[in-house]
This record gives sequence, C-alpha cells and structure tokens, in this order.
Amino acid sequence: MYIIGENIHIVSEKVKEALKNRDREFFMELAVRQVEAGAKAIDVNLGPRKKDWEEVFPWIVETLEAVVDVPLSLDTTNINGMEAALRKITKAQPILNSTSAELERLEKVPLLAKKYNAKVIALTMGASGIPVAADERVRIAVEQLIPRFLEIDFPMEDVIIDPLVLTVSGCQEYCPELIEAVRMLQFAWDPPLTVSVGLSNVSNAVPAANRPLINRVYLAMLMGVGLQMMIANPFDQKQNQVIEWIENKDTSTPLARVYNKIAERTAAGEEPQMEDFDLSDPEQAAIWKTTQILLNKVIYADGYLSQ
Repeated sequence: MYIIGENIHIVSEKVKEALKNRDREFFMELAVRQVEAGAKAIDVNLGPRKKDWEEVFPWIVETLEAVVDVPLSLDTTNINGMEAALRKITKAQPILNSTSAELERLEKVPLLAKKYNAKVIALTMGASGIPVAADERVRIAVEQLIPRFLEIDFPMEDVIIDPLVLTVSGCQEYCPELIEAVRMLQFAWDPPLTVSVGLSNVSNAVPAANRPLINRVYLAMLMGVGLQMMIANPFDQKQNQVIEWIENKDTSTPLARVYNKIAERTAAGEEPQMEDFDLSDPEQAAIWKTTQILLNKVIYADGYLSQ
C-alpha cells in the first residue's frame, strides 16, 4: 500500500499555529516522522493561502525537502500556489492534488502538471458535484478526465483517479458505491490507472474514538477490490497491521482472519457474513457492526456500536 501521509493539514490547530509562526522544526519533524512510520509521500494541505501564497508555498517545499526525499503532494485549490511550489521542488516527482472535471481546473491543472513533470490526482466530480452511483463516477473518469489527459499527451501512468470517499455520517449511501467505483475503475483503462482515496474522509464528523475502527474496516473492503494507494494517517499502527495482514494473507490470529475475510468477501462481490465473526469477542463484534454501516445495511448513528 502506497500511503500518502495526511498529517500536514491546515485543519489541525497545531499545523495552523506552526504555519503562522513559520516553525520549520515542527514541519520537518512531522514530515520525518511520517516517512519513518511508512508514508511514501507527504500530502501538504495548507489551504488556498490567498494572501500569502507567493511566500508560503515555496517556504514549505524548501522546509520539507531539507529533511525528506519522498514526493510532496501539493493539496490546494490555489493553482498559482501549486506553481509557486513546483518551481522550488528539486527532489522526487511531485503530485498535484487535485483536478476535477470542473472546466477551469481540468483546463489548467493537467497543463501545469505536464509543464513540471508532476503526477495528478483527478477527482470524479464535476460542476454539479459528486454523483452517488459508482458507474456515474466511472463515467466522469472515462468521458471527461481521461480524454483531457489524452488531449494534451499527458503520460497516463502519472494520472491518479480518486473516486472520492465521503463520510458515513451523513453520506452513508456513498460508502458501498465508492467500493464498487474502486473496483470498476481498474477496468476503465488499459493498462489500469492508479486509483487512490482519502481514507479518513469516511469517518469525518464521527466521534474520535470510533474513527480509526471505521477507517480500518473500510480499508479492508477497499483492499479487497484492489486499492493500492491512499491518503491516510501513517501513525495508525493498527491500520498498518491490517495492511500487512491483507497484503501477506496472514491469518495467524483471529483478527487477521477477520480482516482477510472482509477483503476476500468484498473481492468476490459478496458481503461479510455474521458467521465470519466470533460475536462473543467484543472487538470482532464491533468490526461486524462497522461493516453493516459501511454497506448501508444499518443506519449510522454515533452510538452504533452500543446498539
């Protein structure tokens, strides 16, 4: 699993304060720790920075490249900010996060990526938003995103399609459709394009105690349909253990068997079954309940684990 570390994000109060103070040590340490934890790239989300982008984006690139050699994923809606950052990158091939099928971004971001030899994350959404159905998201990729990259002779191996994870709290019907979109996108082009997701989006607006569990169960499902890249938290050791179990088909413990079974069922187009779990084990019972909310079988509520 190729993890793009998500932890440099402007929604974090610590990141916000460190950016305000131009605290280089904070960002250097956070980047190094993510790489040491297994991140193969670093997502850099500082927001659009409408007032200070000319200074901030080059500053953060220089700060991070001083201590890590991995790709930087420039996560901003500010296209000028993207270019200011790209001019400073001297190490690994960067990633632009992101374009969509919205006309202005689809016109400008791929051209910027081609100019600076960057990869691009392309979101399956247009001006009207994100469709619920998997086939509609795939259609956006096939009929709008991919043709634009072909039009400008962009290397297709540098295109990353993101079918957009939405939260189980409020957008529950999107969760099973996303799984199918990941499955279908791998057959939408030959050779298959890279597919990535923002994993932790599935647990946005969920009580903090439940977020890691929801992320891990969803991850097992997505690995079952072939997901190989994600923006996620590399510090979640239990998440990393799930990745290792599934990648190695390790069924040496009860939990390893459960997560592998979830991946296997999903790969086969099946749903996890109650008999796959030892419901006398509280941890397995919680995983079972989590599969049901993610598959939209049981209505999500913050207290779903106690129901």
